[in-house]
Amino acid sequence: MKRRTFIQALNFGIASATLYKGYANEILFSSDAEPGNKVLSYHKIKDIRFSTVKMNYPRLVGKNARLDLHGYGPDVEICVIRTDQGAMGWTSLRGSRREAEQISGELIGKKMSDLFSPKVGTLLQTHIPFDMALHDLAGVILNKPVYEILGRKDPIITDYYSGMIYFDDLEPADRPSGIDRILEECQYDYGVGYRQFKLKIGRGHKWMPFSKGLQRDIEVTKAVAEAFPDCRILVDGNNGFTSDQFIQYLKGIPMVNLFWIEEPFHETVVDYQKLSGFIKSEGINTLLADGEADPDQNLLRTLFEKKLLDVHLTDIEGLGFTNWRNLMPKWNCNLKVETFYAANFCFDR
Repeated sequence: MKRRTFIQALNFGIASATLYKGYANEILFSSDAEPGNKVLSYHKIKDIRFSTVKMNYPRLVGKNARLDLHGYGPDVEICVIRTDQGAMGWTSLRGSRREAEQISGELIGKKMSDLFSPKVGTLLQTHIPFDMALHDLAGVILNKPVYEILGRKDPIITDYYSGMIYFDDLEPADRPSGIDRILEECQYDYGVGYRQFKLKIGRGHKWMPFSKGLQRDIEVTKAVAEAFPDCRILVDGNNGFTSDQFIQYLKGIPMVNLFWIEEPFHETVVDYQKLSGFIKSEGINTLLADGEADPDQNLLRTLFEKKLLDVHLTDIEGLGFTNWRNLMPKWNCNLKVETFYAANFCFDR
């Protein structure tokens, strides 16, 4: 599933300039010597087709701090790539379908080894819209899961959280359901196995007067924590607070141990210094996560170097596997999967 417009959140020029500078030519000249490329060279791209998959949520998803009703699920644009040897790879597109359709002809008739290197990923930045599908196709041809192509012997097993707990207490507008609705949704998610809940907060940014919205955020957080004591609580502000406002929120939930704080405000060094200072002074043990909405990778790196952030939230599809594969060694990071619909690279304390 796709969160907001995350495949458009990162400007492609930033990614290409930051992540490809100085190494594309090296890849092209060295890729033929790689072990897996001989196998890939037997396959030529025969066909690329586009389609749409309807993502169905199990319930209506409401507002967050910035956006109105999310509905019952988005339409996801996908591509299916086939080779002349019968191999097929498919996944969602990185970027728009229009962009992918315009360049799809460049791939037809090309050897897979001219497009993709198991060691690095997609060879040309112009083909990045197909990056995920090319990884999938390479995995099919090489009979390897993508995590093995990425360098892992075994998959990383991690916990999943429910990320569908929005402002449904405010719906329907003429008869708001109240906090009981949030607890019902958590109970449903608990019943299907979730033991982590990510609560959307920031009602006072747009949908309620600030003081009332803040109080509702506090009440919801406390209610869920009390009703599900065996579950971890994460919160996501969708940049709906100032740093001072978010500290007010934290002061309102002193007994709640937050596992994770996501996007309380749009990231700046000054704001995270203030929040981090408060958290340390209060002895709060939590993870600070940011970098999903309109990410500035240079700023994020600065925040990590200053130890002001713990979790890098830029979606995997936001950059694509290849860009991440180049970025990870530079940042010394490990891969963790946050959720099915928005997997992220995380940095642990």
